[in-house]
Amino acid sequence: MTRQGTAGPAGAAPEADGAARAGGGAGARAPERPPVVELLVHGVGGATHQDMLQDVRTTRVTGDATAGIHRRTDDLEDRAWPEAGDPDGAGPAGREPLREAYCWSQLTSGNGTRALWLLLLPFMLANLAHWMRPAAAAPARAHRRYDLLVRLTALSLTVLLAAGACAVSLDLVAWQCAGSSACASGTGWLDPFAPGGGWWAQPGRRLALAALVPAGLLLLLWWLSRRTWSAYESASPPPRPRADAGEDALLSLPGFWYGRGIVARLRSAHTAAGLLTVAAALLAAGWDRDRGPDGSGPLAAAGLLLAVLTGAGLAVLLAQQSQHGRTEEVMDERPEPALSRALPRYAAAVLVAAAVHAAWSRPEWETVGRYPGAQAFFAVLLLVQGALAVAVGLAALGLHRRTPRGERGALAGLGGACVALMACGLGGVLTGGVAQRVADWLDPTSAPGEPGALIAGPPLVLSWVASGIPLLLAVLLGLAAAGLVTARRRGRRLESGVRAAYPGEDCPAEPERSRRIAGAVALAGLTDEAPALIGWISGACLALGLGAVAGAATGDSPSRAAEGAPAPLAAVADACQGLGSWLMGAAVLLLMATGRRAYRDASARRTTGILWDVGTFWPRAAHPFAPPCYAERAVPDLSWRMATWTRVTGGRLVVSAHSQGSVLAAAAVWQLDAEARERIALLTHGSPLARLYGRWFPAFFGPAALRALHRDVPCWRNLWRATDPIGGPASGPGDEGPCVDRGPLADPVAYGRTDRHPLPEPICGHSDYAADPAFAEERTALLRALVPDWPLAVPRQGLPEGRPRPGENPPPGDPAAPGEFPPPGDPAAPGPAVPAG
Repeated sequence: MTRQGTAGPAGAAPEADGAARAGGGAGARAPERPPVVELLVHGVGGATHQDMLQDVRTTRVTGDATAGIHRRTDDLEDRAWPEAGDPDGAGPAGREPLREAYCWSQLTSGNGTRALWLLLLPFMLANLAHWMRPAAAAPARAHRRYDLLVRLTALSLTVLLAAGACAVSLDLVAWQCAGSSACASGTGWLDPFAPGGGWWAQPGRRLALAALVPAGLLLLLWWLSRRTWSAYESASPPPRPRADAGEDALLSLPGFWYGRGIVARLRSAHTAAGLLTVAAALLAAGWDRDRGPDGSGPLAAAGLLLAVLTGAGLAVLLAQQSQHGRTEEVMDERPEPALSRALPRYAAAVLVAAAVHAAWSRPEWETVGRYPGAQAFFAVLLLVQGALAVAVGLAALGLHRRTPRGERGALAGLGGACVALMACGLGGVLTGGVAQRVADWLDPTSAPGEPGALIAGPPLVLSWVASGIPLLLAVLLGLAAAGLVTARRRGRRLESGVRAAYPGEDCPAEPERSRRIAGAVALAGLTDEAPALIGWISGACLALGLGAVAGAATGDSPSRAAEGAPAPLAAVADACQGLGSWLMGAAVLLLMATGRRAYRDASARRTTGILWDVGTFWPRAAHPFAPPCYAERAVPDLSWRMATWTRVTGGRLVVSAHSQGSVLAAAAVWQLDAEARERIALLTHGSPLARLYGRWFPAFFGPAALRALHRDVPCWRNLWRATDPIGGPASGPGDEGPCVDRGPLADPVAYGRTDRHPLPEPICGHSDYAADPAFAEERTALLRALVPDWPLAVPRQGLPEGRPRPGENPPPGDPAAPGEFPPPGDPAAPGPAVPAG
């Protein structure tokens, strides 16, 4: 039995009768008139399929509980569009497009324990730097050089993580506190490991046992990476000829969203690097002792051999990094190389041998002071990270100079280098803060390293980094205050023009109403000040690292180094050293609490989730322990649905995508063949395609890529508001051809109380685009462009007199146009009508 309006003659075969069902089989017969479906894709805040479809009775037609396509239970069959005058389709229900919703929020939300991913924020930032290279038509070796430097920076962060874990477990706990009877007795649980405590009292055996902590942390990250690797990086896009892809769109490459190979190779390399770092830390403990007067020749020879094996493993890892580039022209289904698979096993074997070597009986061995070699190691590591970040910047500048002026990104192409610096700075702050906090916990009597303290404390360079946390926080607060002052001043300048943007209303101007609207526009404009913010933060991170290394070179802690300084400077040094560890502990708790709330509360995700979703949108190309890329599941989901549904039914598809959903939709359309693209229209709203992605990722979403998307999908309209801090226009001022943008839309839609809006209208900002009259108009125009002879009535939805009809744009200078605020002349002013498909 067919539903009303479904093209299926009586007596048709069952497979023909089921042709109109959503997701029908390959042998399904297309209806006489093509069905049209509106595919809804939500944004960062997430939404339930019931809310998106405005019906509590919904059914998942394909997908799983993590991400799937849903329809209203009454709309499971694809209805054929009625001919003009067909009485069966004359009603309003027969003229509305079917709607289905793709819900992907569980890919980034769900269980609150996922907030722990926030502790891996430095890894995510390093991975983000890989995708921020300039869009230069440079030789391939220049791009490979940039990618290699970013991968080396990411590898140094794994080494820093392993070394930081060693500084806590091996140095502070096993070497210093357990080696001091006073500290061990005060801690209690360290009594069995204190001098005279038995078999485990020997320093080497304590260290071998403590090495389980950093080794276990690395194995946990390896397991998480492998687990998410099988769930996220294993989804493949629909097959298609490479010739169908737009030549200017790198996201159209068939292997772009299939990262199993690169993640597997990177995971092996980073796991091996971390384990070899722990092995080196164990060998450093007894290096001088075994070669001293109380040492043992065989133990010294064994330590030398293990050191050579450790160094050889690290050398192979560094040499292998040049072979870890992504292969995107085709799906990378190459098996993991034997050497890559062997490296973690080799590193684990070296670590076990180093633990046995450290645990070998040395009865007279005692631990005094700080861990041998730790100070020099951390100082060198921070300098290497700074040098790598500078090298990334130089490589980016070389690419930036080769980029046409209109295609250049933010910060003169230095966005990737600045983000890499921020990753290193944040990694150093987390390491130094946690180490200082643990030292304060182990010895609460006085500051570690000060006279009378029970333990010497962490390496001096980490103490200096921790002491820089209050200064870094002061910089952040100063930047935030400057941003708010700038927004306040801009809001005051805009107040006078607010009422003039609503000339069709008779209500008088209300200062408070104008102030709120102008303030919303001014605050939304702070997004465009992000390059300056990122530049200042990255500069502060570089200064913090260099200052920590220089301060540690004095051989004193910050407070002792400032003893002879003027009283105000000495007071600041004492306060910074005392506050650093406490601020770090509070920052970790605040970060986890914020992340947990963002995962559970949709409103919190709307305000804090955009940066996280931008970071996890990109595949793991530089760091395998970064949070998983949800787009490697979501983009193939969408592209498979678009390709199979249009092919099976012969229907037309309007993809209505909000916020981050518009980025997913654009990436999915790029993965389709030319035939499927001709049957698809895009309606994006609140989209960060150009405002965020185009500026920070110009090689993938820059003006050239968006022009290619418009050529591939000529039926595309983009809605935006001046009050939206995330979305913006998608066309650049120099773009040729029809403009895809309509906006800025009036927000609120009415200034005061009118006959059509008797109650005050809210300022929507980034939300509720579908409630704006322009949304229904542009969707109608797109449907007409896809199906020109479709007899669709034009919804009026209470438009003010003089507003354009669907497919039209307000004439220049039209006083009723919603683009009058901000003033006309905005480079993204509304463009011409929707082009014909």
